Amino acid sequence: MSPHRRQFLRGRWTADAAASAPVNNTAGVASVLVQARPEHLAAVQAAIQGIAGAEIAECDAYGKLVVVLDSSGRQSIGESLTQISLMPHVLSATLVSHGADAN
Repeated sequence: MSPHRRQFLRGRWTADAAASAPVNNTAGVASVLVQARPEHLAAVQAAIQGIAGAEIAECDAYGKLVVVLDSSGRQSIGESLTQISLMPHVLSATLVSHGADAN
């Protein structure tokens, strides 16, 4: 079975499907609005900073973060966004804008 975006959307995107996905030479940049629990903001910030290609552009004391993702690293924008949304103490991670440039 070839990988399909519906697999990703339904949480069925596996390592096998990712390995068989076509190679994409497109560099992408995205901005993501993340809402985290304010009492765990430092832990969420540290976890996001541990993602290759992720940079926290803005943050406030209420748990809102603006994160810039760059897909020129090992992970795609979708993988990084999913990783952030599944982090403990993250309430939501919303894609705000996305741009791509073919190499």
